[in-house]
Amino acid sequence: MRWWLLFASLWPALAQAALPASLQDALAKAQLPLESVAIVVQPVEGGPPLISHHASKAMNPASVMKLVTTYAALEALTPAYRWKTEVYRNGPLNQGVLEGDLIIKGAGDPALNVAEFWRLLQQIQQQGVRQIKGNLLLDLTLYAPEVSQRPVLDDEPWRAYNANPSALLLNGRNTSFRFSVSSQANKPAVLIAQEFELPNIHIINTMQARKGACNDWRSDLHYSVTPQTDGVTVAFSGTLPEQCDERYLELSVLSDTQYVYATFKKLWAQLGGQFNGQLALAPVTDAAIPLTTWSSPPLDSVVRDINKWSNNIMARQVMLTIAQDAGFTPADEAGAALALKQVLRQRGLVFYELVLENGSGLSRNERISAEHLAQLLVTAYQRPVMPVFMASLPILGMDGTTKKRLADSTSKGMAYLKTGSLEGVSSLAGYVQDQAGKRYVLVIVANHARASAVRAVQDLLLKQLIEGY
Repeated sequence: MRWWLLFASLWPALAQAALPASLQDALAKAQLPLESVAIVVQPVEGGPPLISHHASKAMNPASVMKLVTTYAALEALTPAYRWKTEVYRNGPLNQGVLEGDLIIKGAGDPALNVAEFWRLLQQIQQQGVRQIKGNLLLDLTLYAPEVSQRPVLDDEPWRAYNANPSALLLNGRNTSFRFSVSSQANKPAVLIAQEFELPNIHIINTMQARKGACNDWRSDLHYSVTPQTDGVTVAFSGTLPEQCDERYLELSVLSDTQYVYATFKKLWAQLGGQFNGQLALAPVTDAAIPLTTWSSPPLDSVVRDINKWSNNIMARQVMLTIAQDAGFTPADEAGAALALKQVLRQRGLVFYELVLENGSGLSRNERISAEHLAQLLVTAYQRPVMPVFMASLPILGMDGTTKKRLADSTSKGMAYLKTGSLEGVSSLAGYVQDQAGKRYVLVIVANHARASAVRAVQDLLLKQLIEGY
């Protein structure tokens, strides 16, 4: 008899299904106290859990909190929801010349990238605007100003994962720096370039190539960011192994308005347009004349990007959209938390210990219990949004943040799982299918200084569930 079937048969005599001895041994080997870990294994069709260890304890789930946010968004907004970025003018348009300002009203689109922005500007020109004699005005009033405050959870505040939301978020405000080693006059040199180059990002490169393999390429790469009136200077120092081909570092070094303004000027000129104006913030007035509207990809596509790659800023934008849809104007994270909890409550999910700060898990304050994460996953499995929600999760050993996990075992492809990690936090939650076709919800959360060591325990439990040993 499989060990979990044994636990299920013993459930009436147990107040809480005990941890199998193999997991207790694995936790001891990882030097993780039993009280620092919460585990739930639950059949998706309901019934008693096979394992319920510290299930009711409020824990920091790190990025696994994105499951709560994305499920609530799919229920509240529907998978077909699209964000609408609107463009207006506030002056007459004569023979291609706008005698006034161009206005872009942010809608909180979490997926607006440079390619789509280029197409939006092309649409504007197709409406007859070739020269703008006024300024570029941005309407960012959809979000409350405090949502742009930068949280500092580590010693790298400029990393892209620490970027804050904006009503007009372009490219995630992400600058991808590409590093490579090139031989110049038989002397290897480190080359640094921006993937999408903006002229107001200035690079200082004092890096040198070094001997060695590329697996530790970040170990001696250092950078500093110095904001300036005309942009920002990013200085890179240290070394890069010669065996590296290309490596990337994503930073968010410009404000949301700086990024939009610099990108607008570059793309507008590339499209043959003329513009010499300044940037200003102003709400759209009743006198403004609509020009065009850009529709985002549907929410189901956005949710997939969030969960497959654990995109923090996209998750935060989605949570704020739940607030905006519920009538919180301007939207802020406190209102978003209230709106999200109401969505869950309407589906019978009342989690009194749930603490939501920004919905991405990029927080030291967010909390939820393992049993309630499991309850949410079981509920989602029974809902019409299940196919979209489940497909958004990384597939074990195949893609997303679990691409390299158990990729060489028979467990590959047998689980859809969201990962989460912060310093002192490691979590895993999702759906697991055994070789007989039976499906379970699995939740493991560790809060401890050695939390990263729980990965071995997670992998062991996955293999036990899937492969039956």
